[in-house]
Amino acid sequence: MSGPAGVTVRPAGRHALLVELPDAPGTAAFHAELLRRRAAGTLPPVTEIVPGARTVLLDGVPEPAALARELTAWTVPRTPPAEGAVITLPVVYDGPDLAEVARLWGVPEDEVAARHSSYTYRVAFCGFAPGFGYLTGLPGPLHVPRRATPRTRVPAGAVALAGPYAAVYPRATPGGWQIIGTYAEPERLWDPSREQAALLTPGTRVRFAAPGGAA
Repeated sequence: MSGPAGVTVRPAGRHALLVELPDAPGTAAFHAELLRRRAAGTLPPVTEIVPGARTVLLDGVPEPAALARELTAWTVPRTPPAEGAVITLPVVYDGPDLAEVARLWGVPEDEVAARHSSYTYRVAFCGFAPGFGYLTGLPGPLHVPRRATPRTRVPAGAVALAGPYAAVYPRATPGGWQIIGTYAEPERLWDPSREQAALLTPGTRVRFAAPGGAA
């Protein structure tokens, strides 16, 4: 079932729907609208709302056909609201790919920290590893490619870039992102002992702070 602006809603099980969207900004805006309407009590009952890169999964839907018709009739502004919690993560800009990112950006190495920490990011979705949030917010000219050869081990706390995304690795894993810095408390990113295990959840805004610089 298709709606305006390329929004498609498909069944994903007896009580689940998959909303497919044309791009990342549209996905972020649609996810924000779902959360807004659920908080306002105007969204039909839904147990889970899980965003992806170009999709939003709705699970625990008592009447999926009726909700699908409603969703395809929505007209959602493409820019999600600039509101919600802001989490500041202090970063030491000492990554092994700092020189390569500076070269790709066309700036001196010491300018990478200033640029990277000057933006407010938003967690678009989570994946890859528990607590790993994909952060959007870097302008197009600062998008960088993944490394040609992935590393067999990226350390926990690595602050990294790939394509349109920034991220912080919550644990040591293989990975091919460009590492520009280190966050000293990666254990905060995923703590199963907390009621909300993930620190960075979809919709959360994030700032990076260089030592001695503005957040």
